[in-house]
Amino acid sequence: MTALPKTCSLIDLTVHGDNRGSLIALERGNGMPFAIERVYYIYGTARDTARGFHAHHQLQQLAICVAGSCTMIIDDGMTRVPVPLDRPNRGLHIGSPVWREMTDFSVDCVLLVLASAPYENADYIRDYDEFRRVVIQRSGEQS
Repeated sequence: MTALPKTCSLIDLTVHGDNRGSLIALERGNGMPFAIERVYYIYGTARDTARGFHAHHQLQQLAICVAGSCTMIIDDGMTRVPVPLDRPNRGLHIGSPVWREMTDFSVDCVLLVLASAPYENADYIRDYDEFRRVVIQRSGEQS
């Protein structure tokens, strides 16, 4: 797999379990890259459906496919990387600004997303050209 954007990483989640099954606890300060302020999940998505098509100005997210599988395509404005999400013990940390698209949903896919802030429409970048302008502007500010 191509290297992930610098504001993204795959996180292996600690599994606790025995012959009765497995448990993964997601807690603030316990391996989480941010404080959890919102949780939502996506399910019942048809295989040929694509979702996402946005970035965020500030929001961080951790996406975990707790059942089934899907592909998260992440794009930092220079590189697009498809990341298969198919293990309930691995999460994809997505920083900002990173464009994301979700594809290839299995019939049983449940994609759990933990977010660093409550929903705020103003934080969304829903146009790819605007996203590219934001990336270029931020890279100029960091030089």
